[in-house]
Amino acid sequence: MRQFVQLVLDIFDPSKEHEGVGGSLKNSSLKPELENTLHSIVDMPEGESNLFRHPKAKRVIVLQNTEIAYAFRRAKRRTIGMSVGYDGLTVSAPRWVGWGEIETALEERGDWIVRKIVEMQERQNFLSKRKLVWENGASIPLLGTEVQMVLDSAHTYSQVGGVLRSADGNCVDNILELREGAKLYLGLPLSAHPTQIQDAVQAWLMRQAKILFAIRLDHFAPQLGVQWTKLSLSSAATRWGSAGSDGSIRLNWRLIHFKLDVIDYVVVHELSHLRVMDHSPRFWDTVKEVVPDFKERRAALSDKTAPLWS
Repeated sequence: MRQFVQLVLDIFDPSKEHEGVGGSLKNSSLKPELENTLHSIVDMPEGESNLFRHPKAKRVIVLQNTEIAYAFRRAKRRTIGMSVGYDGLTVSAPRWVGWGEIETALEERGDWIVRKIVEMQERQNFLSKRKLVWENGASIPLLGTEVQMVLDSAHTYSQVGGVLRSADGNCVDNILELREGAKLYLGLPLSAHPTQIQDAVQAWLMRQAKILFAIRLDHFAPQLGVQWTKLSLSSAATRWGSAGSDGSIRLNWRLIHFKLDVIDYVVVHELSHLRVMDHSPRFWDTVKEVVPDFKERRAALSDKTAPLWS
């Protein structure tokens, strides 16, 4: 189910006098200055495209000089409701409310409607750019560098799942030596299903992540005077790492998408918890001992910049 960000405005309430937002709308004629705009509402022809068109749109209105095709339904409710989601504008109203009231309600909230639709479209465009595409020739970010996926059925790569090659074709055994132009060769046919490609890439990335994380833990632990005991990978949706009092460390394998300095911040963060098991000023002073610019690195670590896998 696609995520739906919604803000509902109930702006019709027959129990109150007309007081603007939250009040009822009188059964009066349209304001003269709104007549031209509101007379533009027409039945929406099937198949007609519109920049601000809801997939289930049947009606059109011009708000703030912007044509908006919206979905409408009658509902068992006392008020007129408006919601803006990724599909566009949806309006619902009681069966007994006439079109005059509905049209006036839309006009009164025209600036809000247009602003929210634009915001939702921008958000959708942003998310679409972050979403990974699982096909031959598409790219994935690895340590902040774009790596092209190549389906190569001539090889199985059974032991490693894939082979990373530099721009000149040489194998890259250590991902810390990764440079621009590298390609990840997968032992899959060109006809492979996107799910197969995704699974193969994820398995390869998780294997690389565990190797890299262990190296970075070993690098920073002596600097903090701590010792980690166990490393495990996490697939948490909103948490990048955790540490246990027994020295165990859990790190999200998706960190492998970020640049090394961001990964190092998370590693140092979790190792610092082996000294201070809270987020007190003493904890942040501990982090700062090894990563003085931790605030800048932390700012770069965000779900908003991480690629979307589905």
